[in-house]
Amino acid sequence: MSEQHYDIIIIGTGAGGGTLAHCLAPTGKKILILERGGFLPREKENWNAKEVYQKERYHTDEMWVDKAGKPFRPGTGYWVGGNTKVYGAALLRMREKDFTEVTHCEGTSPAWPLKYCDFNPYYTAAEKLYNVHGLKGDDPIEPAMDEDYPHPPVSHEPRMLEIVDGLRRQGLQPFHLPMGIRLNEANLELSECIRCNTCDGYTCLVQAKADAEMNAVRPAQHYPNVTLLTQAKVVCLHTSPSGREVTGVEAEIEGQSQIFTSDIVVVACGAINSAVLLLRSANEQYPNGLANGSDQVGRNFMKHLATAI
Repeated sequence: MSEQHYDIIIIGTGAGGGTLAHCLAPTGKKILILERGGFLPREKENWNAKEVYQKERYHTDEMWVDKAGKPFRPGTGYWVGGNTKVYGAALLRMREKDFTEVTHCEGTSPAWPLKYCDFNPYYTAAEKLYNVHGLKGDDPIEPAMDEDYPHPPVSHEPRMLEIVDGLRRQGLQPFHLPMGIRLNEANLELSECIRCNTCDGYTCLVQAKADAEMNAVRPAQHYPNVTLLTQAKVVCLHTSPSGREVTGVEAEIEGQSQIFTSDIVVVACGAINSAVLLLRSANEQYPNGLANGSDQVGRNFMKHLATAI
């Protein structure tokens, strides 16, 4: 196995890893980004509903197993940019109460150690990075915002405008969703977004979706201190004898194992796969996996079912 040292290693290029790479690239630190997938191809199938939804062209073919031992195919993809390549680009902030203690029918969800006010400036920075279009004050329950959105809200399609007007006549308060797209309605000749009829669930053929690849990873690659390795699946984290420090990142690249070392390792390969990596990296001191003194790593996940119109 070959071994190479970096100041920072970031595992994953999605919303977390890609954004962090963009923020750290100007520091001059020697940064390695490891992505198990490749660049999602630009092809006519990007906008083909049958290919995208029925054949799941851009989802992984690997099978996962549920708690009953039944295999299933997860609706996830491995690409530079992660699942932001196919997200609907609706970027709403969490509400203040989401960070507080919540009592519900099954018990109590504890409060976060940080509150909304701690995240507020980072929301503002992220909205700038991801070209968010919206209108401050439009959403009647929006949390406090220091600044307006960086771009004006996306205008309604004619049919949507009829719906909005109808809802308002009934005393309701519809609002523009904050959207992360590379759209210039003031000068459409300069706009990357062409307002096609495919977005949520699709990858963007004209690369006009503000995703982690286009808005974060590609700009970070312009810095000579940043290295991106694709098709590099991280399989294990190596630790010091005490088991309390990560000393190496082992990845499979073209069928070969390589170990990379770093002063800082960021695990940002998604909620499921980050947990899998930590559990897979068990050692003598931590037989149940790294960072798992609570025995909660990989537990308590839930699927959020929501519709944004």
